Amino acid sequence: MKLSLIFGGKSYEHEISIVSAISLSKILEITHFIFLDYEHQFFLIPKEKMKSNTFSSGAYKQCKKLMPTYGDFVSAGFLGDKKLGVERVLSVVHGGDGEDGVLSSLLEFYRIPFIAPRKEACILSYDKELTKLYAQSRGVKVLGYEVFSVQNPPISLKHYPAIIKPSRLGSSIGVNVVRDEAGLAYGLDCAFEYDDRIIVEPFVEGVREYNLAGYRDHEGKIVFSIVEEPKKADFLNFENKYLDFSRTEQVLRAEISEALEQSLRENFIKLYENCFEGAIIRCDFFVIDGEVYLNEINPIPGSMANYLFEDFSSVVAGISLPLMREISGNYAYIHKIQRAKGKA
Repeated sequence: MKLSLIFGGKSYEHEISIVSAISLSKILEITHFIFLDYEHQFFLIPKEKMKSNTFSSGAYKQCKKLMPTYGDFVSAGFLGDKKLGVERVLSVVHGGDGEDGVLSSLLEFYRIPFIAPRKEACILSYDKELTKLYAQSRGVKVLGYEVFSVQNPPISLKHYPAIIKPSRLGSSIGVNVVRDEAGLAYGLDCAFEYDDRIIVEPFVEGVREYNLAGYRDHEGKIVFSIVEEPKKADFLNFENKYLDFSRTEQVLRAEISEALEQSLRENFIKLYENCFEGAIIRCDFFVIDGEVYLNEINPIPGSMANYLFEDFSSVVAGISLPLMREISGNYAYIHKIQRAKGKA
C-alpha cells in the first residue's frame, strides 16, 4: 500500500503540522509528502527535503505543484497531467483546514481515500462547545462550562480558578488558567486573539488526566492504544504541546486499575462509534472522584499519537476506511421529459 502524507494548511497550527509530518517521516514508509501551504497550493516534497527550513525559507515553492483530481493528485507536465498514484492519504493537517473538515470535504469530493475524520466528525470535534454537547448525547460526562462571544465577554466569572480557551483551536494556543478576577482581562485577551468565541471551564487542581487513542480495524473491532498519564504541573501549554507533537518513541503505560482502563475504553467507544470511522483519534479524559469526564477529542492528534502504539505502521495499514458511496446516473428522467415534449 502506498501511503501519502498531507500536512500544512492555513491554520494557527500550520507549523505544528510540519513538525508532525517530519516526525512521522522517521517512522513510516511514506511514498509521497504533500504540503498544503498558506495559499492553499499543494506541493510534492521530496523526502530528502522534509526538513523545517524547507518550509520556513520558502524553498518548498521550488517543488512540483499538485492538483487534486478524481481519485488522485496530478502534476502538470510537458506531455500533460501526470497522476501521482495515491492509494491512501494520511492527514496530519492540524487545526483549520484539517480538523475543521475542509480538507476532508475536498478529499471526499475527489474520492481520494484518506485517514482522517469525515466532515461530520470534524465539525463535532473541532468546536469545543459542540464536542461537549456531542459527548453528553453519547452518555459521556463533561465538566460544566460557559460560552462567551467577543461581543459579549464576561465581566467576571462565577468560579475561580477557571481555564479559558478559544472555542475552535487546539495545541493549547490562547489557553490560560485564570486564578482570580485580576487575571481575567489577560485571559480573555489571549483567547479572543484566536477566536471570537471562547469556552470557560472550572480548573480542577491536581486532576488526573489520561490519554487513550484508537481506531476501527478491518474486522470491525476498535483497537486501543496504551493509556498514558501525562506528567505536568498544571496543563500542557503551547511549548509543551509543540514538543509533544515531535514524539516518536513509545511512552510508558499508565499504572491504573483494570476497572479504570475498562471505563476509559467504554467512554472512548461511545465517542468513536458511528462517527469517527476512518480516523485515528485520541481522547483525553479527566478522572475526578472516580468518575471519568471527557476533556477533549483530538481528531488529528499530534504525530497521530504514534507514541501510544507499539507498531504504528501496522496501525496505519490496519485502519478500516468507510466506503464512499458511488452514484451514477443515466439521465432517464431528463430523457423522459424530452420525449414527452417531442424533443427526443
